[in-house]
Amino acid sequence: MRARLWPGYSIMGICERSGSVYTEAIKLLLVDDHPLVLESISTLLEPQYIIAGKVHDADEIISRAQECQPDVILMDACMPRISGFAATKTLKAHLPKVKVILVTMLTEATSISEAFRSGANGYVLKQSASEELRLAIETVLANKRYLSQKIPSAVREALEHDWFRQEEYSGNLTVREREVLILLSRGETAKTIAEQLNISIKTVEFHRANITRKLGVYTTSELTKFALANGLTTLNS
Repeated sequence: MRARLWPGYSIMGICERSGSVYTEAIKLLLVDDHPLVLESISTLLEPQYIIAGKVHDADEIISRAQECQPDVILMDACMPRISGFAATKTLKAHLPKVKVILVTMLTEATSISEAFRSGANGYVLKQSASEELRLAIETVLANKRYLSQKIPSAVREALEHDWFRQEEYSGNLTVREREVLILLSRGETAKTIAEQLNISIKTVEFHRANITRKLGVYTTSELTKFALANGLTTLNS
């Protein structure tokens, strides 16, 4: 296999644990609490990349990352004792240049937005990992964000909006406004909302006006995308 060169990397790489010489210089650290998953990912990528380490104990993530100094960390989002989101945030504090790709079964917009808020560079679904991991690695090494192609289009579109990253947005909405927003995002009319919440149609319209003013979004489509991105509703609601 022909060696690929990335700026700042040499052609040859040596794994200190095995002493083997590789013709690829990109080092990966694999993190998952299931050994079989680690072996599966390793087998998939080892012909093309250096597998600098495998971690199945969450407590070892930071120490092994500092030891191996990988270019990219492939990490499960759901692990005992520490989530991949929390681990990513800690990793970025210690090794800001390392690229982190979360590999997970979670497809909810809230999980994806939490991943990128934590500092993740990529998000790959386990069910499509065999097809997408190499592309995800190449993408994050090119300093671009990677989001699994298997993520539903409605979620992808919602996540493209700047406001999906807003912090503390919910503190600006009253309980009633949140209720109205959820129902609006589900396609309910003002009349139906009024009946469900036992309030007048004018009160529903008043709440909607406040919601749009506070969030800076105005159409039902935008309100739906906002609610979807922030976990107030789902595609199945």
